[in-house]
Amino acid sequence: MNKRVVIDPITRIEGHLRVEVEVDENNVIQKAWSSSTLWRGIEVILKGRTPMDVGLIVQRICGVCTYSHYRCGTEAVENALGVKIPLNAKYLRSLMQTSLNMHDHIVHFYHLHGLDWVDVVSALSADPALAAQVALKYTDNPISAGEGDLRAVQERVKGLVETGKLGPFANAYWGNSTYRFTPEQNLIALSHYLKALEVQRIAAEMLAIFGGKSPHPQSIVVGGVTSVRDMLSPARLQEWKQKHAIVNDFIIRAYKADVVMAAEAFGSEPSVLGGVNVKNFLATDDFILGDGQYMFNQGVIMNGDLAGVSDLNPELIKEDVTHAWYKADGAQHPYDGTTVPDYTGFVERDTVYGKLPTVDGDGKYSWVKSPRYQGEPVEVGPLACLLVSYARGNQVVVDAVNGLLTATGLPIKALFTTLGRTAARMLQTVIVAEEGLKTFDALLTNLQSDESTYTKPEIDSNKEYVGHAMIEAPRGMLSHWIRIKGGKVENYQAVVPTTWNAGPVDGQGKVGPYEASLIGLKLEDPTKPLEVIRIIHSFDPCMACAVHVMDYKGTNLGEFKIDPNGF
Repeated sequence: MNKRVVIDPITRIEGHLRVEVEVDENNVIQKAWSSSTLWRGIEVILKGRTPMDVGLIVQRICGVCTYSHYRCGTEAVENALGVKIPLNAKYLRSLMQTSLNMHDHIVHFYHLHGLDWVDVVSALSADPALAAQVALKYTDNPISAGEGDLRAVQERVKGLVETGKLGPFANAYWGNSTYRFTPEQNLIALSHYLKALEVQRIAAEMLAIFGGKSPHPQSIVVGGVTSVRDMLSPARLQEWKQKHAIVNDFIIRAYKADVVMAAEAFGSEPSVLGGVNVKNFLATDDFILGDGQYMFNQGVIMNGDLAGVSDLNPELIKEDVTHAWYKADGAQHPYDGTTVPDYTGFVERDTVYGKLPTVDGDGKYSWVKSPRYQGEPVEVGPLACLLVSYARGNQVVVDAVNGLLTATGLPIKALFTTLGRTAARMLQTVIVAEEGLKTFDALLTNLQSDESTYTKPEIDSNKEYVGHAMIEAPRGMLSHWIRIKGGKVENYQAVVPTTWNAGPVDGQGKVGPYEASLIGLKLEDPTKPLEVIRIIHSFDPCMACAVHVMDYKGTNLGEFKIDPNGF
């Protein structure tokens, strides 16, 4: 008889995510449901407001992806009004996106996803001297991996264990057989986990130099940017470059080395050699290198066919709400999208933890919509970004991907796995960090003949405008869509990376990336489903981005009571 496993909440993510799976007598997952259980209120809030405020409001969709929404929302308005911003403004926006990408991916791998790979308890039994030698296998110049560094980290964590207050290392599934690092490898990665706490702060400061602050920067306006003095100050420009060097050093000597180490250790672990069961991928042009030149390329890959990449057509995007807590007459294009709540609740049934409220898989069960491209589910994110650019023959991406495959001895098909998704995020970070210096140099060159940063937008209240913007946010392709009428926002929709990946099954029975990634996965212990969490974390969920609806009439849409003591 099949058993239901409920994981609620999925921790170490942004927002509220519940995942349920049904396993057979061999603990192999047969069905999966992804449900976001809380919502926000942005799309409806925007209606009736001036388009000039859109960017500042939409960045409040999330506390992590603030800059991505800020930029995308502003550029959607610019697209609608036909505003062409100066080249300096494009460069500065791209440098802020570079800073965010470097920050976000470091935080994701170490502080959100890291403990899915690293067994902290095992690290406590490691030999620091041996671990220091092991670190040299993955880079010629390790960081925070000398014998003294590693011994100090080990003692620090042992001190936490002795107090019984494990902090971020509490309530994990230590000892699970799908952990594959040796004690020494676990100690190396644990040391980098702690070092990353320092480095991510510096990456956040990079964004703040041109953004004013981080999170929630404030230097972008419809028509360009306001960070003129920073752009024209040699001291501020040099400060950005110095901080970039520190963060990039960590990316190469720790992040890249640790992913290569993981590829070796987990290369035969079945639970990470699947997890890409939707082989359709979508990405957009982003990270400007020069006027009209981009670091990454737009395109669509269907059925994993790297030889058949096609151009992205925005008209082929629609959102389905058959199994989401909304009302709509069929799938909707974002320009015409509605946000009308229709909450239906949960169903009580037996689970491996006893009787619990569970999602109604036959009905509606998530606040996330189901985006589709030409009617098909699609994965977005760093893996999709690199696959599309690889298929396009982007030489920088081709060299990076082939280089990693050679270094690890893995075949190209290894990219279509959970391990591949995690490695792709690292590779994207390396490329963004290194190629981002070309954007920096292009800015300096352009400043010699042009100091413009702003084009005044014009809006006619007697006209109706429609526009959208697409960017490659850290979690994947992000798009914002706007209708303007009477000088005000008439309709607004954001189709975000996590919506693409986390949406429920659609009206045609087609399953999205999160749910599909879990089918066929074998669990060692259904009551401690580390394997599920590892796969879901590889997408880097941001549920706050994926869910943004409110009832503006004040009706109570649902009540949630959470037992702080767990099940």
